[in-house]
Amino acid sequence: MLLVDVTIVNVALPDMSRSLHASMASLQWIVDAYALTLAALLLTAGAAADLLGRRRVYLAGLAVFALASLMCALAADGGVLIAGRALQGTGGAVMFATTTALLTSVYEGRDRGIAFSVWGAVSSSAAAVGPTLGGVLTESWGWPSIFLVNLPVAVVTMVLARRVLPEFKATAGRRLDAVGALSFTVAAGATVAGLIESAHSGWGSPTVVTLLVVGAMALAVFVVTESTVAQPMLNLRLFRRPAFTALMLAAVLLQGAAFAHLGYTSMWLQTSLEMGPLAAGLVLTPLSLSALLVAAFAGRVLHGLPARIPVSAGLVLIGVGVLTETFIGPGSNWTVLLAGMVLSGIGAGVVTAPLVSAALSSVPPADAGTASGAVNTFRQLGQAIGVAVLGTVFVSEAAHTLAGKNVPGVPQETASALGGGQGRQIIESVAPARRAALTEALDAAFAHGLQQVFLIAGSAAVAVGVAAWFLMGRLGRDTHVPAQTAATAPPAPAGTRS
Repeated sequence: MLLVDVTIVNVALPDMSRSLHASMASLQWIVDAYALTLAALLLTAGAAADLLGRRRVYLAGLAVFALASLMCALAADGGVLIAGRALQGTGGAVMFATTTALLTSVYEGRDRGIAFSVWGAVSSSAAAVGPTLGGVLTESWGWPSIFLVNLPVAVVTMVLARRVLPEFKATAGRRLDAVGALSFTVAAGATVAGLIESAHSGWGSPTVVTLLVVGAMALAVFVVTESTVAQPMLNLRLFRRPAFTALMLAAVLLQGAAFAHLGYTSMWLQTSLEMGPLAAGLVLTPLSLSALLVAAFAGRVLHGLPARIPVSAGLVLIGVGVLTETFIGPGSNWTVLLAGMVLSGIGAGVVTAPLVSAALSSVPPADAGTASGAVNTFRQLGQAIGVAVLGTVFVSEAAHTLAGKNVPGVPQETASALGGGQGRQIIESVAPARRAALTEALDAAFAHGLQQVFLIAGSAAVAVGVAAWFLMGRLGRDTHVPAQTAATAPPAPAGTRS
């Protein structure tokens, strides 16, 4: 449920835009509010669960997630929906941080391995299910249904959890790094907000400058705090290890390059190609489905290889796949995306399998919990930053294309409105005699904006893939991909010791 909600909204964004009269910035926040709070609170939630009790915190997270889903479904404007998504991310972070630790508490030996395999299969398939499920629900019952479907799942899970899950608390002496948690949250939130706002107000806007300065100051506080407290939320000394740094960059680019553009891609399918939500969801499915299938078999195929081979090769495959999608043009149909999506999905599946296990191998055993939690945190942070950065890239390129077309009467904010799924409304707002020329200009602007998005995302993935090969260095020679990889046996998140 919590992982499906990362991707399920992508195909519903055009319907949300029309229903709520939401701007492109609002749509970006509808996606980002969830990923950002999930990333910002994941490490803190793991530590809080150890202090307060894993089952108690897990049940609280479920309750928050259910209430937030209801809030999203009933939202009458973009602001309420964004707030609901942020609250969903809060509950999701608590759930994500406690699930594997709870499984460890319940199962031992061979049963634990089977339980983790089921957990891995369910979590991996969530990405594949999200776009199609979102399309079916949106087309059949409207976009609120993508949130209402969470309610019965949450209720059943809460009943089962109270009956079968044991309680667990960490030993005395553990403390919650409140200053680190707050400063990290402010740093991530202000920076992403500044990036999103820059697409509409420009880099020189007082609002953008203020947000980026606040983000930088909060990041400085976070670095100082984590370097001085006895029990830091994130041990920054781990970043002195080139291999660990490379793996965190890989985690960011895995989400940022492979998945962050899907909202804009879905918008193109439903506005320029006039597809329905279900058809758009099916077009997006090859990416996540190929990632799922490859990740399921990657452990056997990659077993024994140095870890830097799949990590580097997977990122390069993601990059090449996304770069393949730059062949999109004003007259293209959906098939122009197919090869690139499959190739990117294969790369994502290759990276996902060894990423966490390689991160664990790159740090001392005492920091294993921090390492595993950091991978999940940086993956979600990559999603949030990717959506914001690629949105800025899209608006800039689309605006440049529209200026070159020199269509009279086109408002300055048209590029932003186009990214917000309002292409049809823009066309219908002008005189019939001008609609043909405006339609041609908007299709070209959308295609060229996506070209630039794919170029930036793909190039970044290739660059980090090459860098990871060299940065992983000694780790790549000494550490091999285990047969039971992270795809099927995820370790306990930060804050847990199992």
